[in-house]
Amino acid sequence: MTDCIFCKIIAGEIPSVKVYEDNDILAFFDISQVTKGHTLVIPKHHHENVFELPEGVAATLFAAVPKIATALQTTFEPTGLNILNNNGESAGQSVFHYHLHLLPRYEETGLYGSLWNEAQATPDLEGLKKYALKVAHSLS
Repeated sequence: MTDCIFCKIIAGEIPSVKVYEDNDILAFFDISQVTKGHTLVIPKHHHENVFELPEGVAATLFAAVPKIATALQTTFEPTGLNILNNNGESAGQSVFHYHLHLLPRYEETGLYGSLWNEAQATPDLEGLKKYALKVAHSLS
């Protein structure tokens, strides 16, 4: 799907800071970094939401999540981690390519409201690249 920002990231048309990649899955740092290490995990084939996600794609995607989450835990030492997924505009989905948010937690209060509003307005791409190298090391 050519107008999908995540499809453009997969195709290399838009830069991203990759954390994990295999034949079917891509994980990269969310440019907004709601919390340090905020990572998006997406299937490489376009599916709009969970309602359109084939079972096999879901199995492959979710099989990669513990490995990525553990690498984030090793790298950033959060006190917890949220896995968040929004399906449909009324549920807060803003990019209509299925994706999971992995949100390391560091004793912040409230997942919504101020936490989301305090996301970085200007991304620190160099900092994210350094983090990505650390996560990659944790994955190996």
